[in-house]
Amino acid sequence: MPPRTRLTRHNTPESKMAAEDLEWERSKISNQDVNLLKRLGLMKKEDAIRFPSEESYPDPPMEYRVSFVDHLIRGLSTPIHDFLRGLLFVYGIQLHQLTPNSILHISIFITLCECFLGTPPNWILWKRIFCLRRNGSHNSTYNIGGVVICVRTDVDYFDVKFPDSVQGWRKRWLYIHEESANSVEHNIIPFDGSAKIQRRRSWDAEVSEEEKKATEALMSRIHQLQNTRGKELSGVQITAYFLRIRVQPLQARKNPLWTYAGENDANRLSNDLSVKDLEKLIRRISSLSKRDPIPSSCRVEPYSSTNPLPENHPTMVSLPPLPEGGDVEERAIIADDNQEAPSFPMIKELIRIGAQFIGKILSFLAEKLAAINERSNALAQKLEQSEEARKKAELDAVQARAEAKAKTEAAGVEDLRKRLHAAENSLSEHIAAQSAREEAILKRIRTQSRRFLNRTAQEFELEEPENDALLDALSFLEFHGSEAREGIDHAKAGLSRLFPYFFPKKEEPATFLKLAECFDPSEDLGLRVRHENMKVAVESTVALVADSSKISTGRKLATLIR
Repeated sequence: MPPRTRLTRHNTPESKMAAEDLEWERSKISNQDVNLLKRLGLMKKEDAIRFPSEESYPDPPMEYRVSFVDHLIRGLSTPIHDFLRGLLFVYGIQLHQLTPNSILHISIFITLCECFLGTPPNWILWKRIFCLRRNGSHNSTYNIGGVVICVRTDVDYFDVKFPDSVQGWRKRWLYIHEESANSVEHNIIPFDGSAKIQRRRSWDAEVSEEEKKATEALMSRIHQLQNTRGKELSGVQITAYFLRIRVQPLQARKNPLWTYAGENDANRLSNDLSVKDLEKLIRRISSLSKRDPIPSSCRVEPYSSTNPLPENHPTMVSLPPLPEGGDVEERAIIADDNQEAPSFPMIKELIRIGAQFIGKILSFLAEKLAAINERSNALAQKLEQSEEARKKAELDAVQARAEAKAKTEAAGVEDLRKRLHAAENSLSEHIAAQSAREEAILKRIRTQSRRFLNRTAQEFELEEPENDALLDALSFLEFHGSEAREGIDHAKAGLSRLFPYFFPKKEEPATFLKLAECFDPSEDLGLRVRHENMKVAVESTVALVADSSKISTGRKLATLIR
């Protein structure tokens, strides 16, 4: 028999996944994953991401789609880029059926086109480089991550350095909010976990000779970027670049990346990552180890606002076409070595009988196929009706949410208005009370000042008035107080000198008040001093008389004795 060859699948790291990791189960997203999504700016909008609760099978809320943490950190955001949307439609696949490395392939390709080729992502160039393969075991295809984007074997492309295995990525699923963009109602088709992966002719679509000529210049530029000595560009450099500039390649953007304007660019989702976080993220999505250096910049300067496209630079716009009709089963290909089989009569008869049998079978299958087609048409009509009903229900729900939101906002505004009015009233009352208190203080100070002036008949003038009634009154009061203290000090000094004359046998009091009380008794201090002085004079006179009498008597006695 002639030798036969079969079309073999490309062995990719995703095809080595364990069987128990292939079914839907409860999502297991760690706090580290949540913090990483926040640092990347993917949760800047409050409703951008919702995390599943306890469900073990995805049940996304209205206007949400199923995705994975490992898809988002590789450049995916909503609303999705038109190029990614076209790939999903033309290949007939859903977002959850692509592996993380396949998502990174698309991100790198879009960054390559916009930043280093100076053109929008090109569908013809994509077909020249990539094809699709199923991801699964020999007997079945995985549903989650069942499709792998591969580089064609005959194409020299960048070495992206994918990791051998993205551990546990199927368990880190979540819901992303689908925003409308470019008047497209749904950028991502609704999630259908039961949809089978069916191979299409578009998976292996090849370019025509005319298309090959049209993209020859782009392929030459790619080879130049890869092989220019000292300026080689790698897949890791491209990956590090879009992570560093904080723009998600798979998100629909206002401006292409060749107009990137740095920190003020409208497409940036967050501030620059720290060097540590950036290196950790690059090692997570690549096969680089801790010993491998992380590129700090590209060896080729990418196009941007500071490095604009040359004048008359050609840009080829080519997006994936609409999805093809009819699915094609992946089957073995038998090679023909152009050898003729020997011609025997018995073999010819067997071939004839076999042909008749096969003809009958084909006729039977055709009838069954017609019945199936009728049933399929009926189901398609019902599906269309249910889709219209679903759209109407979604529209009603959106309107209801909008009305509820408007009512809530109106109630909130009214409450804020009332609280503001109450705060203004309270402030006015406080200001009035403060003014009244200041006026009362000023009145008391002025009263004290007038009393002092009435008692001392002295007036003062400020050398540098403040033109503030309260401060000026306080200043006058301070002057009056200084004058009063000075007078008290002089009075105390005078009373202290007089004290020993009036109270010779008493100790002088320590305080001025006690000292003043000594000079304010009920009796007349002057009269009492005169009495005391007269008493002293009388006593002195008596003593002198007595003393003189003693002397005279003594003399008489002395005379008698003689």
